[in-house]
Amino acid sequence: MKTKVYDHKGKEARSIDLPDNLFGLTWNADLVHQVAVGMQSNARANTAHTKDRSEVSGGGKKPWRQKGTGQARHGSRRSPIWSGGGTTFGPRTERNYDKKINQKMRKKALLVALSQKLRDGQILFVDAFDATSGKTKDMRTTLDAFATVPGFETLNTKKHNNAFLTSPEVNHGLKNSAQNLYHVTLTSIENLNVLDVLNHRYLVMANPEKTVEFLATKVTTK
Repeated sequence: MKTKVYDHKGKEARSIDLPDNLFGLTWNADLVHQVAVGMQSNARANTAHTKDRSEVSGGGKKPWRQKGTGQARHGSRRSPIWSGGGTTFGPRTERNYDKKINQKMRKKALLVALSQKLRDGQILFVDAFDATSGKTKDMRTTLDAFATVPGFETLNTKKHNNAFLTSPEVNHGLKNSAQNLYHVTLTSIENLNVLDVLNHRYLVMANPEKTVEFLATKVTTK
């Protein structure tokens, strides 16, 4: 399939033929959901930890005698029903949230998400980002130019996770120019994953030839 490629001024520069095995895959909600949930589970820090009744301090002595006080019987102040007692079924650090994701599934889910993103008209291919000076205003000017492309009028809208920018090479100046724009995320194409595609509204991909070349390495055979 052919798609347009734009320059840093938002003008149509040329067109590129995208392989169907990369950007023409049918939507597979089950696969994308399974991989996305697995990646989110694997990213959990698992730092919340509560103490059970065997770990809290105190409770060596029976609070009061078994009978004759008129109160309910208790054997330890460590009981979960006591203030300061142990926690029942609380979060524990030894719980393992890891989920196994096959490499083929991870790669296929990324390509499926990209294919759907392209069908929705939310992927913009550009020659390069003309913002290597490291200044935020240069990146903002570039994004304003991209916003003149039909269908991408809200590309530079200041909404969280509005635009995700990828490039085969991300130098220090380009990285600095985008780091102060909270609605923009910039990374190398090698770090692109299915969560990035799903969590951002627009995807702007620089140097489409090298991008396609890299994505071709993710094609799996049955």
